[in-house]
Amino acid sequence: MPEQVAAPLSILDLSPVSEGSTPAQALRNTIDLAQRAEAFGYRRFWVAEHHFLPGVVSSSPAVLIGAIAAATSTIRVGSGAVQLGHQTAATVVEAFGTLSELYPGRIDLGIGRSGQRRQEAVKEATQAGSPDAVTAPAGPRTVHGLLIPARFSFAHLLRSPRFAAMSKLLQQPGAEAPDFPGQVNDILALLAGTFETDGVAIQAQPGTGSDAEVWILGSSGGQSAQVAGALGLPFAANYHVSPATTLEAVESYRAAFRPSAGLPEPYILVSADAVVADTDDQAHDLAAGYAPWVRSVRSGAGAMRFPSPESVAAFEWTDEDRALVEDRVSTQFVGSPTTVAKHLRVLQEATGADEVLVTTITYRHQDRVRSYELLAREWGQA
Repeated sequence: MPEQVAAPLSILDLSPVSEGSTPAQALRNTIDLAQRAEAFGYRRFWVAEHHFLPGVVSSSPAVLIGAIAAATSTIRVGSGAVQLGHQTAATVVEAFGTLSELYPGRIDLGIGRSGQRRQEAVKEATQAGSPDAVTAPAGPRTVHGLLIPARFSFAHLLRSPRFAAMSKLLQQPGAEAPDFPGQVNDILALLAGTFETDGVAIQAQPGTGSDAEVWILGSSGGQSAQVAGALGLPFAANYHVSPATTLEAVESYRAAFRPSAGLPEPYILVSADAVVADTDDQAHDLAAGYAPWVRSVRSGAGAMRFPSPESVAAFEWTDEDRALVEDRVSTQFVGSPTTVAKHLRVLQEATGADEVLVTTITYRHQDRVRSYELLAREWGQA
């Protein structure tokens, strides 16, 4: 059997705020990291879209992408992902069309249905048992060496007052999230200059004719994967968000794939959480804050500021806490460059990924930069 060729590496950054730091410093750290990533040889640098979280400040991807692109020169910069549920196709195309005009050949428009799913989830949460039925535990198991943990149930989050308040703030009063496939088709038509409504042709300026590369991100084998495949778009599967459903996501995408003018064959990017240091023990020390951080997300309180080693040492765990974070902690790749590269190769092989997207959070920014540097060197990119 021929030796497996390492997939290109890319980065997803959340602009995390560490305990004792500030949002301003987190944003400056993101720009610094993007500059370092370009020097290390990473293919693309994506920023997430999250709202109302104390420890994550990547709430405005288009604005942040513009700042990153201005501070770099060659690396592709994009969104992982713009949440379509509370934005119109036109505003997304105009924003990313502007970026593409300013930084041609470098902008990725990654889109997701988080907003649509948020509205659906609020409705489902009012139906007794519905969320639990959808996310009933299955697993854990190992497939081609890759851990597929038991599914996590988000039922308690969907019913939380904070979740409902956030959903309300992200929509105009009375607004309903549009149909996701229709909105994606509108984006593609606006970019191509073929959009028409009520017999009127509409051109987005800027936007029409933009070379922004459109991606779909998804966490399961549902609508996102199917839409990406049917439209012949590249697909990003979120092992770092929902490791239990990653394989079904890529399988669904491949089954639905139809060649397009821009993509004759399926193209899959798979994400992973990772922390790299010179030794396995050092890496585990750096990653110690990850479990409390995930717990803050999963408990419904919202991502906390990434804890200091002192706060981690003082954290008191319960069995309920451990169960809340088990799937995410067990699938975070932590260790020396050799250890983490081995895990990423297993992920690549098990999913058939064409590209691997890595996200790393540590208390100190310099440790995060060093983690990406060591990984790039081991992977053969630096």
